[in-house]
Amino acid sequence: MQYLSHLFDNNRSWVEQTRKWEPTFFEDLAQQQSPQYLWIGCADSRVPANQIVGLMPGELFVHRNVANLVVPGDLNCLSVLQFAVEVLKVKHVIVCGHYRCGGVHAALNDQRLGLIDAWLRHIVDVRRKHDKLLDAETGMERRSDLLSELNVLEQVGNVCRTSIVLNAWRRNQDLKVHGWIYDVKDGLLRDLGFTVGGEQEVEHAALIALEKVSDRPSAQTR
Repeated sequence: MQYLSHLFDNNRSWVEQTRKWEPTFFEDLAQQQSPQYLWIGCADSRVPANQIVGLMPGELFVHRNVANLVVPGDLNCLSVLQFAVEVLKVKHVIVCGHYRCGGVHAALNDQRLGLIDAWLRHIVDVRRKHDKLLDAETGMERRSDLLSELNVLEQVGNVCRTSIVLNAWRRNQDLKVHGWIYDVKDGLLRDLGFTVGGEQEVEHAALIALEKVSDRPSAQTR
């Protein structure tokens, strides 16, 4: 007996449809991958990276974890980043968070979920860093939205401060880092205004992005 047979059926259907659209798609794809983008996003099942931006397999290199964190000691994420930047030579690193993130919600409300609590401490640190800004918001949904945005800004900064990215910029590699957020309620991406293309831009760009995020209306009212 084959378990999850419907998923294998779906796979065969997808292959057939893809071959109708492009007969040599898989043969060509097997030869190489040359994506221009690295996506660092949340593991949430509602946030499928390729579909959100309308890209096909081979066009987007992807790393996902709970709450889209870029932690200095996370060798998994850093290995993906290094391979993307130094081997694949991507031109854009996109850190993409999303509203209604379970990890962000748990960190905001000091929920205890088990092993993952240690991982979410990184978002608790972001919360504490911006406690005055968050406390100024009265609505819980707006506070959660805001912390999701602030978390993206923090992770963009973490990407920019890795030796991987700094060394790329120092050798004049064409590389930009972006901070985006996705709304599962309407399917739309939003640019948080934190795009960095060089070492000297990081701190100033971070301040400008923080000002913009602080003034953004709630996702509930957009």
